[in-house]
Amino acid sequence: MIKFSMRGIEFRCSLLALSGYLLLFGLLCGLGVWQLGRGEQKAVLLAQQQDVANAEALDLTPQTGIDKDVLRYRPVLVTGHYDINHQVLIDNQTLNGKPGYLVLTPFLPDSGQPGILVNRGWIPLGASREVLPDIGISTVTQQVRGRINRFPEPGLKLKGAEIPGETWPVRVQVIDSQLLADRLGYALADYQIELDSAQPDGYQRQWKIAVAIPPEKHRAYAVQWFGLALTLTALFIWISSRKIHRG
Repeated sequence: MIKFSMRGIEFRCSLLALSGYLLLFGLLCGLGVWQLGRGEQKAVLLAQQQDVANAEALDLTPQTGIDKDVLRYRPVLVTGHYDINHQVLIDNQTLNGKPGYLVLTPFLPDSGQPGILVNRGWIPLGASREVLPDIGISTVTQQVRGRINRFPEPGLKLKGAEIPGETWPVRVQVIDSQLLADRLGYALADYQIELDSAQPDGYQRQWKIAVAIPPEKHRAYAVQWFGLALTLTALFIWISSRKIHRG
């Protein structure tokens, strides 16, 4: 038993209780420090991604071996033409509460590089799921501008969601570039180009820099952990102390 007095207050607790308090206090503070560290890492990552997004547009036409993670959000240019006969609709996409599709159209660079899926934006579902929207586009040689990004990922991936249908345009919920390449008969890059909002032949585009948990939320979590540590300390002191009555 640990026992001492200070300013008319007696503190008394067992060694086991003190050990348990110190263990929980250290754990809660450690979690708070970890969340602060994660918040700082996310802030640095967002700053790096913003720097990439503000960089000069990279001409992809002569490029090989693109690393989509290193160049994620990098503005790019590529010259070639659209393959309008083999378009892809990503299903179950909502915008402002309305259902619709993301329209991805293969773009074939003049350099003979693998095709690139150009995300032309969001289009509403329409009156019926049986009637697909008109997503026609010109096949003339042109230069498109956009930014590199990973393919959209659903919150919940269902079995078979990446398997394309039998007729074009195909509807999928998840993009698997290899499966689509097998259907197309030519190679596809493992990234998409999100069409610049100033470019023609696109639909509604609200491209953002994505991060699962923003720095602010990590800091809020840290405050919660530190708050719990403070509450634990207050409870431990309250339970372990009593006023000394002098006769």
